[in-house]
Amino acid sequence: PLALLSGTACAQEVKVKPLIDARRRYEATEQDGLAEKADALTLRVRPGMQATKGRWSLLVEGEANLAIADDYNDGTNGKTAFPLIADPPNLELNRAQLRYAGANGLAFTAGRQRIELADQRFVGSAAFRQNEQTYDAVRLQVGKPTGFSADLTYGWSVRTVDGRNGAGTRPQAIGGDNILAVVGYGTPIGTVSGFAYLVDQDEVAVQGYRLASQTWGLRFAGSQPLAKDVKLTYVASWARQSDWHRNPNDYAADYWLAEAGLSAGGLSATGGYEILGADGGAAFTSVQTPLASHFRFNGWAGKFVTTPPNGLRDLYASLGYGWKKTAGFDAIGVIGVWHHFDSDRADQHYGDEIGLALTANRGRIGGSVRYAH
Repeated sequence: PLALLSGTACAQEVKVKPLIDARRRYEATEQDGLAEKADALTLRVRPGMQATKGRWSLLVEGEANLAIADDYNDGTNGKTAFPLIADPPNLELNRAQLRYAGANGLAFTAGRQRIELADQRFVGSAAFRQNEQTYDAVRLQVGKPTGFSADLTYGWSVRTVDGRNGAGTRPQAIGGDNILAVVGYGTPIGTVSGFAYLVDQDEVAVQGYRLASQTWGLRFAGSQPLAKDVKLTYVASWARQSDWHRNPNDYAADYWLAEAGLSAGGLSATGGYEILGADGGAAFTSVQTPLASHFRFNGWAGKFVTTPPNGLRDLYASLGYGWKKTAGFDAIGVIGVWHHFDSDRADQHYGDEIGLALTANRGRIGGSVRYAH
């Protein structure tokens, strides 16, 4: 009887939670040198389910993207007279993962999953695009924000934003032995971490293996309160990237980042300088970040998804203001961003970019309007 009672008391239910995410987007792009203006009206839906029992969970999620208006080059449809908006129609399995979440920050995840490391400069999910970038991988995480932590991943396939119609230079998936490792230590003033990103773009159609690289680096990020409702944030990072695996190029280039931000009430300001260094000026011998969430970096117009042969120096600043519980919304925010782009070598000025955005959300519903020139 004791055994029966104990077994009954310890029995755990399987909890099932439905998942749904939907996003409608209109994006327009005009680009010098191309005859047509791109107009993309798309609807992305991600239905899924998560089942949890104790420390174990199973998650399955689909992804469907419908091009309602498709006067644009989606990267797979051959409409090269139009500017690129990389949101092709799609219907595929986005995530399918088994996860164990233990004590003391221990977690193990296996299967098709979302991976976002640090600020997503080198490894991210490309969340701005309608089709998400996910990874077929096994991932081990241990540790908490303070003290020691480690995040180790082996991935054998990167599921790109090009979806099921992807082919050639923009395939649905890119195979290879990807090793992604971040080891850090959290302190009251910030977290110092070392990282190694061994990216194996092992598909000859993808730039002839020239995007395969190894990047080893250090990063420090933290924040400090200066007064009531006033906070200083700061980030510094350095890395060294070189060829790896079957990359035919022989190169090495440095990455640098310095950024500081100040927030006071609803007002926020950020300034920074990022360098994606170059080697000798040949194509794909500058720092490349093929797994990054690119929309977060180097301007919203997306001109530097591939780093130019002579590298990139990005001096940037932003100013924003946010309101909470106003005009019937939970939050409203406005932000302006400025970028000044130069090469890392050969003294070239690429141009400047101005970006403006308005965002608002209420409950589970959010919206935004963005402009970049």
